[in-house]
Amino acid sequence: MTLSGPQQYPTELLDTTMDQLRTLIVVHEAGTALRAARLLGREQSSVQKQLDTMNRTFAALCGEELVLKQGRGQDALFTATGEALVGLARRTLDAWSDGVHDARRRLGRTLSVGSTRYTLGFLLDAVERVSEDYARDHVDLKVTHVRTADLFTKLRAKELDLVCGSVVVTEGREAELLAPYEVMEWRRSGLSLLTNLPPDRLPGTSFRAADLTRLPLVLSTRGLISRFLTSWYGPDYRQKLSVAAEIEAAHYGFELLRSGVVSGAMLVTRGIGEAAADGRLPEAGGLRTVRIVGDVGPRTEVLVGVFTRRGERASAPPGHPLNLLWEALSRESGPWWLSS
Repeated sequence: MTLSGPQQYPTELLDTTMDQLRTLIVVHEAGTALRAARLLGREQSSVQKQLDTMNRTFAALCGEELVLKQGRGQDALFTATGEALVGLARRTLDAWSDGVHDARRRLGRTLSVGSTRYTLGFLLDAVERVSEDYARDHVDLKVTHVRTADLFTKLRAKELDLVCGSVVVTEGREAELLAPYEVMEWRRSGLSLLTNLPPDRLPGTSFRAADLTRLPLVLSTRGLISRFLTSWYGPDYRQKLSVAAEIEAAHYGFELLRSGVVSGAMLVTRGIGEAAADGRLPEAGGLRTVRIVGDVGPRTEVLVGVFTRRGERASAPPGHPLNLLWEALSRESGPWWLSS
């Protein structure tokens, strides 16, 4: 049986290093060898020497240099071959970086986890439980803040291995939404209102979802609340509701209502409403909590929990950092009033 020999590559190509590829990318981004040298912490002559080497190499291989010198102070001019190889250099370095990261993750050398604001405390408590194991095994743990809107995106892109947070699930669509993920469910709940309206304007401790159109509302422009309202009213929900103010983060809404600048009711998750009512959310102090009952459209809930890509825990040994943290999170106790 005849075996084919090793793949033959041009010697000049094999002499090209990853450091040279990085230099090519930085010169392309910075515009000149001088600015690239400053970014790389090197002498300009060192950067220029690498460019000259690559120009000779690829002129011989391709018939065209990569970078042409311009007048003093002008940006370097990349040829068509240069532009193409800058893109290839980026993909090459990204692929190697991703490969190294995947190998480290598979071997339990690194773990990237994320959390939304109101679940961070529970994640950190769980991390404390496994800290000795991680220190013994030299696990590189990275903890990142995640917006609700980015939770699944970062899991799909493998930027994160595990996320604590909240998602909106709608009857009839939940199975498809969660199919790619393993989920540890902590809580399901609906919405509440935090309001500065007097009791004669908004009486009682509960309010029908179907009557929301009668209230001046403070609405978050992104995240869970926006998804909830889209499920109930469609993407044009702003035209169907009376919007007193739009905010990007919950604490802005608390400040508007507490200051009296805006009179109305702010839609929040049930967990935030309960935390405010119990005094566990000082920034919402003085605001009254009113529970929303019923639905306007399909049954919609906030699911709070832990999410990871389906199958990854099962394919790893019990002592893998992902499984250790998952187990620690499953033992966490406390009031799951969480939200995002």
